[in-house]
Amino acid sequence: MTVASKDLSRPDAQEIEDVQGSADPRRLPINKVGIRDIRHPVRIRERTGGDQHTVAEFSMYVNLPHHFKGTHMSRFVEILNSHEREITVASFRDMLHEMTQRLEADEGHIEMRFTYFVEKAAPATGVKSLMDYEVCFRGQQQGDESDMFVFVQVPVTTLCPCSKKISAYGAHNQRSHVRITVRADEFFWLEELIDLAESEASSELYGILKRPDEKVVTERAYENPKFVEDLVRDVAIRLNDDARFRYYMVESENFESIHNHSAYAQIERDKDLDN
Repeated sequence: MTVASKDLSRPDAQEIEDVQGSADPRRLPINKVGIRDIRHPVRIRERTGGDQHTVAEFSMYVNLPHHFKGTHMSRFVEILNSHEREITVASFRDMLHEMTQRLEADEGHIEMRFTYFVEKAAPATGVKSLMDYEVCFRGQQQGDESDMFVFVQVPVTTLCPCSKKISAYGAHNQRSHVRITVRADEFFWLEELIDLAESEASSELYGILKRPDEKVVTERAYENPKFVEDLVRDVAIRLNDDARFRYYMVESENFESIHNHSAYAQIERDKDLDN
């Protein structure tokens, strides 16, 4: 009688010790543990009606109670791969809930960073080109409650009102970054936040400008000077009037052209705490 030899290359899962799930004697809970900067293809819905295919970098964390030695890192990747490539606010919340459930955690955090492209037409010639914007979805769950935040970084031009006022001719300007973070309580398009930031700047930027376009952009900025303080206030006023956004943070950083430093301003408001 021949006894079948055991295939050691495929051991029974029950025979493999769960080291991460073992007890830890140090009694120190960990606030965040997980994976960072894992790339994954995603599809983002565009306001024009299509889908934009891009690659996002994900960071996923949960809290770890003091009595567990470690978390199961592979489950983060399994959760990410189990969802459709079209990421929305709703699917993001689903991922948060699944992550905390599968990893037996009370709190969870997911960040998804990606570059978003918008086709724009130059103001005079109509030449079309792509502009890129940095976007981040941030989700956090605590118990049964979850929050979603959307961040966009919009490059613009600002022209200094003081320089225009005191100079016999000309005025210095600079490229600036407007950063808007909102809590996503209701649906909105990424393009809406981009449009908001660009419309309140001295001028928006374009990927391609011919000479007639450069004339329009330069003169537009000259006629619409903005301090960094003006820019955050004007964007905040628009967000105050939009009931969809119960929380926001507006930041502006001007990369000064005649100073060796940046100018910075920030406004943050949670409308639910006003009353």
